[in-house]
Amino acid sequence: MWSIAPRAVARYSFLGRRAVSTLSNNPHIKVFNDSTSPASHILTYLDSSPPVKSLSIGTSTAIPPTPQTFTENRQFLAILDEVVKEYGHLDEDVISQARALAAPGGFNLGSGGAFFSQQRSGRGGSRKQGAGGGAGGSGAGGASAQGGAGGGGRGGFVHLSDRRNPPDYGRIAWPEDILGSVEVDEGGNVVGKAQPSGTYRVLTNEGILGLSPFLRQKLVERLRQEEAKEKSS
Repeated sequence: MWSIAPRAVARYSFLGRRAVSTLSNNPHIKVFNDSTSPASHILTYLDSSPPVKSLSIGTSTAIPPTPQTFTENRQFLAILDEVVKEYGHLDEDVISQARALAAPGGFNLGSGGAFFSQQRSGRGGSRKQGAGGGAGGSGAGGASAQGGAGGGGRGGFVHLSDRRNPPDYGRIAWPEDILGSVEVDEGGNVVGKAQPSGTYRVLTNEGILGLSPFLRQKLVERLRQEEAKEKSS
């Protein structure tokens, strides 16, 4: 039986008879030793051992991973973008934002946030400032710069954001937390599919991959499909 210290940085789950380490702050992510680099760990959503490294989230020389120890897998990010594009418009976070944008008070909202100063409470001055709802934001990508067109029964754009660092009410997420943008019509209905932001980061100081249950499920399904292809080739 595993004996884990109270402040351990990883937890363990049992898959069959095999003990698998997972991140303490995100139990959906498995941690495997990297056989090609003894000082590194492979982070993945998949259970297979050994893991398919090309489908992993990335590698880290320390657990828990930090922006300084983590190396992102670009192939994984490309798959994530494809999943966002295919299913992001169906995510509950997007749908609820779309309804709020079309509500009577929605004229205050652009790209899922308000036209307020970029200075945000609770953020250190050294942190990159978030986008200002299409009113001079710092490059949130996708349709962020068009957000000012929306609100109050006029339509516009909303952002699909990572849940690891929820923005204050009436504000939009930081560019590194924005997965994509979606157009909304004047009735609060999502138009078309999500456009990946191009600014999203898998890991920040706020955490790693805080996806909604819906989006995480779709991503894992896609990864399993890709894994099956890898093993059959």
